[in-house]
Amino acid sequence: MKPFKVALIVGSLRKESFNKKIGRAIGQFKIAGMQFDDIEIGELPLYNEDLEKDVPVAWQNFREIINPYDAVLFITPEYNRSVPAVLKNALDVGSRPYGKSIWDGKPAAIISCTPGGLGAFGANHHLRQSLVFLNMPTLQQPEAYISHAAKLFDDNGKLIDTSTHDFLTILVEKFEKWIERNVQVKKS
Repeated sequence: MKPFKVALIVGSLRKESFNKKIGRAIGQFKIAGMQFDDIEIGELPLYNEDLEKDVPVAWQNFREIINPYDAVLFITPEYNRSVPAVLKNALDVGSRPYGKSIWDGKPAAIISCTPGGLGAFGANHHLRQSLVFLNMPTLQQPEAYISHAAKLFDDNGKLIDTSTHDFLTILVEKFEKWIERNVQVKKS
């Protein structure tokens, strides 16, 4: 069986964001049943239904890029107790035009990450709420709220905290099983 193709979407634009570092660490995990690809969302024009008459090339490309993926792993910081606008915009661009959502039925998982102590709990749950509407079956357990992120990486951005590494490995392994179960349901 071919490995599941997983789109890795990070809701942070900052070059050295902790969320991007988490994504890079996961991308290096050697899990035979999964292939992770970073998907850039920072250049997507803001969603405006008027633009559907002459769809921006960036929207077209994004929709075409996401379509063949089996699943999506979202990694997000928290801004004002919610997801960053860039991530919400990507969800909106991908969900349109009505009836042609690129998200429909794709299994998902969420990791929220912050230098603070609450693990970006608010963003995680706001994103989860949107994914329910988008019909993305979302991994429930383990919940992934990564706190105190500044202490988890070395000066080169490598994940050095072994307990976080071990936790993320468990999460990705469970996500693989989640994808397998939900992709089969979708295809049958």
